[in-house]
Amino acid sequence: MRRNLFLSVAVVLIIFSCKESQLKISDSKKKSTFDSLANQAITETKFTPELLWKFGRVGDFDLSPDGKQIVYQVTRYSIAANKGFSDLFLLTIGDSIPYHLTTFEGSEFNPRWRPDGSKIGFIATESGEPQLWEITPDGKNAKQITRIPGGINSFEYDPTGNKILYTKEVQVKPTLNEIYPDLPKANVYMAEDLMYRHWDRWEDGAYSHIFVADYMGDSIINPVDIMSNEPYDSPMSPYFEANEIAWSNDGKYIAYTCKKWYGKEYAISTNSDIYLYHIETKQTQNLSEGMPGYDKYPVFSHNGKYLLWMTMKTPGYESDKMNMVLYNFETNEKKILTEYFDQNAYDYVWTNDDKRVYFISEIRGTKQVYVIDIELLINADVKDKDKFVSAIRQVTDGMHDYTAIKLQQQTLIGTRMSMAMATEIFAIDLNNGTDKQLTYTNKNIYDNVSLATVKKRWVKTVDGKQMLVWHILPPNFDSTRKYPAILYCQGGPQSMVSQFFSYRWNFQIMAANDYIIVAPNRRGLPGFGQEWNAQISGDYGGLNMKDYLSAIDDAKTLPYVDGQNLGCVGASYGGFSVFWLAGNHQKRFKAFIAHCGMFNLESQYAATEEVFFTNHDLGGPFWEKNNTVAQRSYANSPHRFVQNWDTPIMIISGEKDFRIPYTESLQAFNCAQLRGIPSKLLIFPDETHFVLKPQNSILWQREFFAWLDRWLKPKNI
Repeated sequence: MRRNLFLSVAVVLIIFSCKESQLKISDSKKKSTFDSLANQAITETKFTPELLWKFGRVGDFDLSPDGKQIVYQVTRYSIAANKGFSDLFLLTIGDSIPYHLTTFEGSEFNPRWRPDGSKIGFIATESGEPQLWEITPDGKNAKQITRIPGGINSFEYDPTGNKILYTKEVQVKPTLNEIYPDLPKANVYMAEDLMYRHWDRWEDGAYSHIFVADYMGDSIINPVDIMSNEPYDSPMSPYFEANEIAWSNDGKYIAYTCKKWYGKEYAISTNSDIYLYHIETKQTQNLSEGMPGYDKYPVFSHNGKYLLWMTMKTPGYESDKMNMVLYNFETNEKKILTEYFDQNAYDYVWTNDDKRVYFISEIRGTKQVYVIDIELLINADVKDKDKFVSAIRQVTDGMHDYTAIKLQQQTLIGTRMSMAMATEIFAIDLNNGTDKQLTYTNKNIYDNVSLATVKKRWVKTVDGKQMLVWHILPPNFDSTRKYPAILYCQGGPQSMVSQFFSYRWNFQIMAANDYIIVAPNRRGLPGFGQEWNAQISGDYGGLNMKDYLSAIDDAKTLPYVDGQNLGCVGASYGGFSVFWLAGNHQKRFKAFIAHCGMFNLESQYAATEEVFFTNHDLGGPFWEKNNTVAQRSYANSPHRFVQNWDTPIMIISGEKDFRIPYTESLQAFNCAQLRGIPSKLLIFPDETHFVLKPQNSILWQREFFAWLDRWLKPKNI
């Protein structure tokens, strides 16, 4: 359930909001829908549902080979059209004004510099299908390079400039019409094994495959499917992350991530592997064989001697510690470099001399850039704990999240966000870790609206530990007033309450509605050591729920918190938390909102698709009566406490959510209604675990605050 969601929904397109005078646009370029969206007037003085859709959302980016220019994607959304429009921008480092590179009417994404720096490749839908295009850095000579039936999903240049790889859907298994050609109007899903659906799509026999083709400068020839006839996805479902695939610097090898299981084994396993494909011999070898957990995100060293990837040790545990493993091609040795580092390590970039690697890790409610001295560890004894610990150093600091980094020459850039700022691009000083903002996509918004204040608070738990709780105070906060407060329950369950900027669970808009937000980093979240992160598994109704109550009870002691008007909200595991607290809160709360929450853990186990998650986090299936961990989990299922429900509750779900099927929400709503509890149900037929369409999202926000205001704001205020 836990995902780097802000970071992984790969083609979730993102926005740009600068005034026209701030953009360098060629006079010869046509005006697009994107331009009109970029020039919307900002009349709001505080965060509103509509304002969130005026934000420019910075997406994928790439750094030029000489480290002097950045190409990046921005998406703007049209509420009226109910969809997004993405363009590319080019920024020369040191220049304050970006150049509007593409103005196609459709969407452009996956920007990549050609290895010689003379052109920029990207995927565009201008021809009706997503195809590879190229443009010169001055915004001229846009040309379509591929014409692949059905289009492509992602691409990467071979570092030598001689080949490209791209990914596309391939029909491996027969379609329904191929099985029954005489029944062209028949429509049915058929299954004889598990994983017949995943996240938001039903199994249809089509899989994402990697293709390698010769690159001729203005076209491609000789495409080869390196996974021919294999019923597997690479990149892996459901996020299809492009960084699960990597070229070697000499262009002779491709390392890719794949989970080569199917059916029941696929559903109960997290065992993905790193495969090495030899371009010349067309042979594939498994580099991570024998490593039973997730193995992802391969990155070659420049000299070709080493390969890094992210590994998890525990099979079936999707939120296990993310370790950095080094593979030595000369010795075939694998060495875990972060064994003694009690944090995650991901998003690796090598320095040009291959002596160091920069990466990202969570630390106490933030995500920071770190560096590891690879040269020091290559020949080190893995038992030399002190050497491995001393080889890692934190580079950046502050109340923010770095979400991605890239390095060329001596230029390290990254995307950064915080609760007070949507994603922007920053340059990081390699010497002292200070950073400098390079893009100001939403400056026109920040210049007009008042922002909430974010504060840290450390709260003592029932077992004497210290828990970080974020308090988000309304704009123009008045300490002499009393404000209703909302307890925010995080999903995942193993997802840190970091400095994220969400376009739905947005703390700025919650605070702008005159609420104080209490957001605890309760048990079960990374960034506070593996013991803290792992504790939640098998203890869903235990310490983490007491952590929530400790956080809200502490907030009630503050003179400006109205302890008589408290709400509780959350999604996914946060929705489970809301359902559980509704039956165990001892009248602390006046209103609840649960989105896509687990209500009945037995039906959830029997209906969800990734069974490895429930096997690990619940301890096993409900029919194992001698399994004490599992039986404790099911005994703490929220539906077992419905007899205690006494508080108004709104319940929301997406009909296309296969992770936590919407029937969980139906059960909860039915029970509330039968018990006479004031309740409201919202089911979005065309949404999944998330609400991503602009008009649905605005409706979601309006209903969200209408429900809270109804129950938490006394009529005389």
